[in-house]
Amino acid sequence: MNEIKQGDTVRIHYTGTLLDGKTFDSSEGRDPLEFVVGSGQIIAGLDAAMSGMTVGDTKKVEVPCVEAYGPINPAMRQAIPREGIPDDIPLELGTQLQMQTPEGQALPVTVVEVDEATVTLDANHPLAGQDLIFDIEVVSIN
Repeated sequence: MNEIKQGDTVRIHYTGTLLDGKTFDSSEGRDPLEFVVGSGQIIAGLDAAMSGMTVGDTKKVEVPCVEAYGPINPAMRQAIPREGIPDDIPLELGTQLQMQTPEGQALPVTVVEVDEATVTLDANHPLAGQDLIFDIEVVSIN
């Protein structure tokens, strides 16, 4: 049997959960996730766990936040004046919005705080600061 090594294209089924058991993502009911091992296409902690696995293998992988989406970066939170936001933009806590960087790139943000004068937006990945658990099954290796 072929063992997974750097540069292999693999397909896996996976279920990702938080430490409290809540599922945040899964390939269930979808095509398997396909990626090249070692290419940076998936989070580092999951990528590193693939080496040596073979087709049909299953594994539970615990990925600390530093090997997933990183710790929460306080610099990625910004309070902006409320009057700078158009009236038709919803500002409920948890609302996902999209801003544009000065270079024209789309930047997803989440409303995390609202008061009379300001709205605080968070551009951290929603899973930043979270340790993650993945149950994976290798479907194919090419």
